[in-house]
Amino acid sequence: MKDEKLQKALARMGLGSRRQMEEVIKAGRVTVNNGPATIGDRVEQGDEIRVDGRQIKYTAENEKRRRVLAYYKPEGEVCSANDPEGRPTVFERLPKLTHDRWVMVGRLDINSTGLLLFTNDGEMAHRLMHPSSEVTREYAVRVLGEVTPDIARTLTSGVMLEDGMAQFEDIKEGGGEGVNKWYHVRLKEGRNREVRRLFESQGLKVSRLLRTRYGTIVLPKELRTGRFLELDKKDINTLTDLVSLRPRHGTGLHGAAKEKQERIKNKPLKARRTDTRGDNRNSTSSSVKPKSSASPASRGTRNTRDRNNNR
Repeated sequence: MKDEKLQKALARMGLGSRRQMEEVIKAGRVTVNNGPATIGDRVEQGDEIRVDGRQIKYTAENEKRRRVLAYYKPEGEVCSANDPEGRPTVFERLPKLTHDRWVMVGRLDINSTGLLLFTNDGEMAHRLMHPSSEVTREYAVRVLGEVTPDIARTLTSGVMLEDGMAQFEDIKEGGGEGVNKWYHVRLKEGRNREVRRLFESQGLKVSRLLRTRYGTIVLPKELRTGRFLELDKKDINTLTDLVSLRPRHGTGLHGAAKEKQERIKNKPLKARRTDTRGDNRNSTSSSVKPKSSASPASRGTRNTRDRNNNR
């Protein structure tokens, strides 16, 4: 049995989306072992793959070193690889990969901040986001208005939203004075703007929202907005255990990369501002394109501890 479909392998190696790769294959621009490739061909370790005559270094997904980044998303960035409006995206500050790609685990809306995970393991990302995995997400939420005991009971018992029943696993006070107060909430799914919609169902408005934990990973206290840290073997394995994936050989940080992360932990890098004008952002792409004629309360606990949510 061959390892995986060709279009999936090319997309996984960062050459474009699966749909783009299907177009590239249809156009006759891909060969496998010196023969023309077709949609649905499967490839495995040792196969020679070429795109436009250029050989692509193929590594089977189950042999690839598993990597995970923890990124502190600032306000003003969109959770997309490319934005038609030209706004800054969360992918622009990530380290570049060769013959690979970063897959985002869950989403946050443009006005939300906090922990985003990225991995080069598509299956891991899928499991972490899938509803059946029931991976816990935690948020620090500043709410305009008071969450009374009755409202708290309603929010944890369940509220019918336009896309079905939703609820918090837990809700706790987080401090604050006046009309704006902080709360810490947990839930085990990630529907579009779910946290905001739950509070809005009770006539309350969310003025700030920050994700502090996804699964076993807590927003590291030394991480500043607009910066990322790469997770080491122990933290990655706690995530894979959570979704019943086997560890991979070579996972984690080694050598200079490990030393660099230790330096960042001891002396955190300064926060980076979001360039909303897009003046200084890199607009280039490594994709193979089809040819054509044309806050204090916001911190969680500590490091070593959400799916496709666009809150």
